[in-house]
Amino acid sequence: MVYIKCIFLLGIFDFFFFSFFFLFSVTNGGKTTLAKNLQKHLPNCSIVSQDDFFKPESEIEIDANGFLQYDVLEALNMEKMMSTISCWMESQGQSLASTDSGSAEEIPILIVEGFLLFNYKPLDTLWNRSYFLTIPYEECKRRRSTRVYEPPDTPGYFDGHVWPMYLKHRREMAKITWEIVYLDGTKSEEDLFKEVYEDLIQELAKQKGLHVTT
Repeated sequence: MVYIKCIFLLGIFDFFFFSFFFLFSVTNGGKTTLAKNLQKHLPNCSIVSQDDFFKPESEIEIDANGFLQYDVLEALNMEKMMSTISCWMESQGQSLASTDSGSAEEIPILIVEGFLLFNYKPLDTLWNRSYFLTIPYEECKRRRSTRVYEPPDTPGYFDGHVWPMYLKHRREMAKITWEIVYLDGTKSEEDLFKEVYEDLIQELAKQKGLHVTT
């Protein structure tokens, strides 16, 4: 694969190849929909969603304005998410071993989608390909207003917490040295899927070629 070091995350399965693709976006940017569409068309593909690892509301900090601090890494059980990824790698490695099939045609694919992926250092060793869906403020706020959350957004929550945290995390991303593919989240689901799917197919072909040569 492109980044061989990701194979050694668990310290085992040195002979098996995995592909990790990451989808990042501001809230309501379309990452979950895109991930599910890709899963339907990519062989041996699984998804890990960062939203599944929020801590209970009782453990979420509240700022001076009374806003629950959900859009920060501290609101997420990232250790549990990393454990889930490691378990996926172990399961896929055992499956390939049991079938005596480690061929490039059988490369397991994991899509990790979330809103704070590039800001978490332990994930840095995993990327094979990373995508960032962007949408403008007005569209993001409009989409957010159509969603129902638990707990529900309080008045002023988007402007007082969600969007400022997004801008903060975007500034932190300026320090990232690897390639990020930026996507226009205002495009149709069909256009976004086609753009990313075609790019992933090319990336997988490169990895398969590298696997064969090694």
